[in-house]
Amino acid sequence: MTACAIEETTAGDDGAERRTDAAAGTGTGLGDGAGAGDGFTISADGCYAARLAGTGDARFAERWTLDGPEPYAVPLPLDQPEEPDAEVVPMADGRVLIRRRVGVLQTFSLLYPTGPGTGELALGAVESTSLTLLPPSPNGTCVYALVPGERATAVWLVAGGAFGPERVAEVPGRCSGGVWLDRTGRMLALDRETDGITKAIAVDLERGGEVTPLLQITEDSNDRLLLADAESGLLLIRSDAPGHDRLGWGVLGSMRPVRFPECLRLADAAVTPFAIQPGQVLMPENCSVALRIDAAAGSWVGVWRPSGRRMHQLAVPEGWLPGTGLWTREGVLRLPYATGTVPCGVARVEIPDDTFLPDPVTVITGSAQAESAGGEPCEDLEGPSVCKPVPLQQAPLIGRVTPG
Repeated sequence: MTACAIEETTAGDDGAERRTDAAAGTGTGLGDGAGAGDGFTISADGCYAARLAGTGDARFAERWTLDGPEPYAVPLPLDQPEEPDAEVVPMADGRVLIRRRVGVLQTFSLLYPTGPGTGELALGAVESTSLTLLPPSPNGTCVYALVPGERATAVWLVAGGAFGPERVAEVPGRCSGGVWLDRTGRMLALDRETDGITKAIAVDLERGGEVTPLLQITEDSNDRLLLADAESGLLLIRSDAPGHDRLGWGVLGSMRPVRFPECLRLADAAVTPFAIQPGQVLMPENCSVALRIDAAAGSWVGVWRPSGRRMHQLAVPEGWLPGTGLWTREGVLRLPYATGTVPCGVARVEIPDDTFLPDPVTVITGSAQAESAGGEPCEDLEGPSVCKPVPLQQAPLIGRVTPG
């Protein structure tokens, strides 16, 4: 077991993150966490995480436990080190799926701690040179992967099946991305490219991969789904419908169009959402969203709510594993980090409600003229005329249950 640290911070009014308390851990010789954090994956319920730890030729799988009073890491080394391109995914029962490339095969195994060593359960293999693992399924027991073909993309269940890896769906076109739309692991959103245009689609894995259009902002726009929250229905979208790539948001099942907030545009930085606050049932505008900001100076975090219309930028803990983190239902942002002295740490950042202040929001509507939410003025859009609003209400998710 690796020692850990919890660092508590509070976002100040000036946008700086102030440290209020910290507990130090001990080093394990893992080196600087900046490079070792690649591939850090958090389970859908936020209880576990996994990454390929170590440096150089001494790589091994590592599981983090996040749901206790303090986080801790368990190394899962085997007799031979892992290759740098291996991938790991945490399971709900604490085991870790690992994908390895062996020639033209992609092999899968489950790793778990057993006494002083590491146990391994081989699951089988899929023949492919370009397989891509999808984010952990919300049900916690299944892991899926995409395998592209000449005319279609196969969806494989690589962990959680009865007889090893099995192909469960085949979607026409070349697909990428992967966002879960419900809490059972049935509805999967993919970004499908057809004739040079990319549109997000919904795939029903319980009906043989039945496909339904999900995003259609304009006929010729590239509309991708980046993130979704099944409880509130909040969707984070990237589209070039405004004339160039912009981040936008919409609500699953809503008749309102996608909006593109001005505050999510930064002149010299890339902005990518990575976590949505859960628990805001039927209140998507109140969901806090964490965004990764990448610029020449490095990577840091922005936080934003649709209702607030302002992005608040925060410093991050040293050794933050970029683009990783999760929200608690109470609105605390938890950011994992690893350094030479603290190999397993989680910073807890509390965001005051008054952080989110108004800022103009651009809306794409059914005409070439832009409008803004609440009747506020906004900039004119450059580029081609805009047609229909996004048909989010057409997604086959009428069975989405509101928790009691």
